[in-house]
Amino acid sequence: MTSNTLLQRIRQHQHLRDLRNKLLHLHRVLLETERITYEQARGRVSSGELLQLVIEHEQFAWLHHISELIVQIDEMLSADEPVSLDDVQNLIGDVRTLIAPSEVGSGFARKYYNALQREPGVVLAHAEVSKILTSNV
Repeated sequence: MTSNTLLQRIRQHQHLRDLRNKLLHLHRVLLETERITYEQARGRVSSGELLQLVIEHEQFAWLHHISELIVQIDEMLSADEPVSLDDVQNLIGDVRTLIAPSEVGSGFARKYYNALQREPGVVLAHAEVSKILTSNV
């Protein structure tokens, strides 16, 4: 392995870690927004109840898409085999596709659009993820 290849792999891993952290923050902000909406309609919930809601309740189901991407990144980072540039680029494409809001879309795209419209924290977290997506791997 050449030093250039090693440096490229180190950069890829750092890029994936940065993307993971930004997605985790975005997920946290979206989860908090969804929790507040839920509690306004149904009353306060404990941390344990929130966990059950996140796992089982349809209002939180759309957030599973981000969770799945975070898990995918974790698996890439912990794999015994080196991560290929194609795998990293495919993942980045998946993230770009997922976080493309749509006012007229369905599922995640529309719920994400609505969250961006009502919560400044989501806008800021979205900007951070977008910044990572546009940087070079």
